[in-house]
Amino acid sequence: QVQLVESGGGLVQPGGSLRLSCAASGRFFSISVMGWYRQAPGKQRELVATFTSGGSLKSADFVKGRFTISRDNAKNTVYLQMSSLKPEDTAVYYCNVRADQYDYWGQGTRVTVSS
Repeated sequence: QVQLVESGGGLVQPGGSLRLSCAASGRFFSISVMGWYRQAPGKQRELVATFTSGGSLKSADFVKGRFTISRDNAKNTVYLQMSSLKPEDTAVYYCNVRADQYDYWGQGTRVTVSS
């Protein structure tokens, strides 16, 4: 089993920045993928960005130039640095981890971009 602890969400003004983090703990052999998804009100959950243990990155188009995902393999932690935030970035952000071929989800951290 893997436990995920997310932090870093909150209320921010348009143009502001936030940093999300997600730490994985528990009993597992290896983590292959760590990343973030988000779900806006009334919409389906969508990919933000994911990072494999080998360094391969997959990200949504809206990430480009604004969000940066990084991963600390030694700490089993993934980060999402978000800048130039827009109201349309308002969503619950979920950490996703694939460990030992199983997918795990965090409880979600809410990001609200509003003036």
